[in-house]
Amino acid sequence: MTRSEYNEVVNEHAGRLYGYVLKYLRVEADSNDIVQDVFEKLWKNRKKIEAVKAKSWMFTTAHNTLINFAKKKGRTVYNSETLPERGVESHSFEAKEIVEKVLELLPPIQKSIVLLRDLEGYNYQEIGDMLSLSDSQVKVYLYRARKKMQKQLKDLTIFQ
Repeated sequence: MTRSEYNEVVNEHAGRLYGYVLKYLRVEADSNDIVQDVFEKLWKNRKKIEAVKAKSWMFTTAHNTLINFAKKKGRTVYNSETLPERGVESHSFEAKEIVEKVLELLPPIQKSIVLLRDLEGYNYQEIGDMLSLSDSQVKVYLYRARKKMQKQLKDLTIFQ
């Protein structure tokens, strides 16, 4: 990949990459750091990566970096401690906040797939390429994630 191809790839995909990372972490400073790290890794590996495959490579790298970052910071939570208890001020949450809380409960791979599909609008094949999964694996993970989210949302008593 040439310098100009690198610049084109970064300019074309920077916004969506940042949006994905920010939705995953919800912390601007950490999101900026991770996106910059991805761009640095892309530059260092530019001779090995074709420009047409750079998008997939960047999202895969971002996903792996997010997983490592979450493990390092201990931010990944898989239990219901982050959700409001039934009947205790749960009506004060905005719908968006509730969905974000439920999204936090998903395993990292499912969370990434939901963000890439539902918020970023990528198709199954693109997500599979980014995360090194088959189309059917993406569909299964997405189905399971949506079912988990649906169950968590049903368990909340929003209107009391």
